[in-house]
Amino acid sequence: MTFNNKVIWITGASSGIGKSLAITLSNENCKLILSARRKAELEKVKALCKQPENIAVLTLDLAETETHASIAGDAISLFGKIDILINNGGISQRSPIIDTDIAVDRKLMEVDYLGTVALSKALLPHFVANKTGHYVVVSSLMGKFSSPLRSAYCGAKHALHGFFDALRLEHSADNIKVTIICPGFVNTDVARNALTSDGSKQGYQDHMTESGLDVEVFVKRMLKAIKNEKYEAYIGKFEILGVYVKRISIKLLHKLVLRSKVR
Repeated sequence: MTFNNKVIWITGASSGIGKSLAITLSNENCKLILSARRKAELEKVKALCKQPENIAVLTLDLAETETHASIAGDAISLFGKIDILINNGGISQRSPIIDTDIAVDRKLMEVDYLGTVALSKALLPHFVANKTGHYVVVSSLMGKFSSPLRSAYCGAKHALHGFFDALRLEHSADNIKVTIICPGFVNTDVARNALTSDGSKQGYQDHMTESGLDVEVFVKRMLKAIKNEKYEAYIGKFEILGVYVKRISIKLLHKLVLRSKVR
């Protein structure tokens, strides 16, 4: 698969991975739709991209699922079709379970899981009618195994795997692809923007995130996985070993995660 002549819709495109995806893909012969809540920030990203005439900005709040059907229609009308939806938008969390208000768990599910599911379902009839389409879901290694202080985030990301594995099975005959990307630590503002126990932002970077993969390096590997139509791709440094350790022994993984003191 190539990106040639494709229309690619990216959520969470105002910063971090989404921003880097937009800038990198603007070098390809494709058209881009950039979505996030902040239009001004999306316009800044568009200004950094090549071929701005091939880029459209479309505001979207993942938590407002009742708007997704209408917004999906607007997205299709921009260039006449959608070939790839990159579900990148979302938020993280850093707080102990015992201290975390249930509203925080609900917020993570509404944005990271239900928002992504609602948007994908809104676009599904278009993919089925065209007998082609590719969902790319930015999950996390936390969608494969868990770590302390990320309970709501882990729950939402695990849920994404269950839903999109089912979608892949149900629509294989419609030539609809699903690629789930599982990042490890990537040096973005995800930790700064993570919600704490009362729903406020953490506001600072943590050491492991700061020492993670450079976002441009991550995006290059991610785009390679999309081109190869991988079912899942684990992208990071040493932390990706957790996926394979879990297959051998959950108890061993438990001990290794505790020993790592990742917080």
